[in-house]
Amino acid sequence: MITISLCMIVKNEEDVLARCLDSVQHLVDEIVIVDTGSTDRTKEIARSYTARVIDFPWSDDFSAARNFSFSHATMDYIFWLDADDILPAEEQTKFLTLKRTLSSDIDSVTMIYSLAQDEYGKTISSVRRNRLVKRSSGFRWHGMVHEYLEVWGTILNSDITIIHQPNRCASDRNLQIYEKQLAQGKEFSPRDLFYFANELFDHQQYERAIQYYEQFLQTKKGWVEDCIAACGKVADCFDALGDEEQALRYALRSFEYDTPRAECCCRLGYYFLQRKQYRLAAFWYHLATQLTMPSDSWGFVHHACWTWLPHLQLCVCYFYMGEYELAYQHNEKAKQYVPHHPAVLHNECLLQSILAAESTFHQTDES
Repeated sequence: MITISLCMIVKNEEDVLARCLDSVQHLVDEIVIVDTGSTDRTKEIARSYTARVIDFPWSDDFSAARNFSFSHATMDYIFWLDADDILPAEEQTKFLTLKRTLSSDIDSVTMIYSLAQDEYGKTISSVRRNRLVKRSSGFRWHGMVHEYLEVWGTILNSDITIIHQPNRCASDRNLQIYEKQLAQGKEFSPRDLFYFANELFDHQQYERAIQYYEQFLQTKKGWVEDCIAACGKVADCFDALGDEEQALRYALRSFEYDTPRAECCCRLGYYFLQRKQYRLAAFWYHLATQLTMPSDSWGFVHHACWTWLPHLQLCVCYFYMGEYELAYQHNEKAKQYVPHHPAVLHNECLLQSILAAESTFHQTDES
């Protein structure tokens, strides 16, 4: 059986660190925690789990801190987490099975990262990340912000899911780092341009976000999933700015890079639904229902677009087209995914009454 080092970088995580470590401490053979300048009880909590708590001066460089943490690992494999991540009980069982059965030929194991969950704990947004890597391979982190772990060799895509559960609002820390680099004249890589644009988008600086997304796309060197995402983000920027035509243009531009994604189809469906072009809207929502959600996609996946949302919107489209039976059928399909959604329950009640009235009318007419 392989041995595992858990490597983490932390700063002022007293509210969540114990929760994270409680979920994984029994699964790993060593815990290495690198603190980048905590002023709360983070290091005290960390020392209750491991003696290997190491200080590292913060330099606005996440990769430097993560590579430092990896350099202190001594086990066969390195597993990394953030302090606001947890491994639920059912995923702990999967992880232990993986640990007992993993072949030493595997260089990296990817896991699903559940970025957000609904009120019932179901994942609504996810991405896949390299999480468990062979120490002897010497894999390195790259990028000062939104860092990535560069791996190669034999990679295993597991179905283990790590849950991200932050307990505080996102800060402007990453945006400030990018702005500082920009002011210093640093040349951004295509990846930097994309993630800088994302930060601008998240801070509702839509005009600047469009500028840097377009710079990213113009490099023609971006990862295809990022290119598709960038087109969608620009469409959302223009939508927020009230420019519907440009929003449509960029939504359609995403098809230049690969086959349609459900997110793009739903975005187009929404565009036509807002314009009351119900048959066109239904076309795009229907296409979204025909696509299969990728199980091993490395891009960000918004689960609603691949499951219940297009059915719910098809219900709306068919309702306004007077095709109530079809509207009801799609609402029932949406209900299979989100049985307690207020819109689903409202539609169900409304459509049942309409269909009952139609049935009564036809019976009376026939008699």
